[in-house]
Amino acid sequence: MAEKRPLKLNTLAPSKGSTHSRKRLGRGPGSGQGKTAGRGNKGFWSRSGSSQKRGFEGGQMPLHRRIPKRGFTNIFREEYRIVNVDQLEERFEKGAVVDPESLRAIKLVRPPTGKVKILGRGEITRALTVKVHRASAEARKKIEAAGGKVEIL
Repeated sequence: MAEKRPLKLNTLAPSKGSTHSRKRLGRGPGSGQGKTAGRGNKGFWSRSGSSQKRGFEGGQMPLHRRIPKRGFTNIFREEYRIVNVDQLEERFEKGAVVDPESLRAIKLVRPPTGKVKILGRGEITRALTVKVHRASAEARKKIEAAGGKVEIL
């Protein structure tokens, strides 16, 4: 049975047989990994520092350069979080004020930033005061027909 040693920082060691010594490459023919050190003969991969960039295809023109560019990105584009009037009908009581903060509070709009736009899908019967960044003509018509009003922020 193994001798029990007191557990101290200077006596810490891994369990017997749980670790392996690393292979020492290029240390003569007797090691089995001498001469080329397991890297084969000559060439790029036998040298140190050999690694390819992402998308490298052996010198052939890479795919991302063979394919033509198309379109453009409008840097002034504004993204709107969409909410429909039927969702307002389900979640708000009559006379409630609907604004981006109240929509985020009930998790109807995510993530917590961004502008909100109301669209006209569904029906609404409750009079709500809706304060948002945009509203479609159909949504505005339905909310006002139900006795509510739409304010653009």
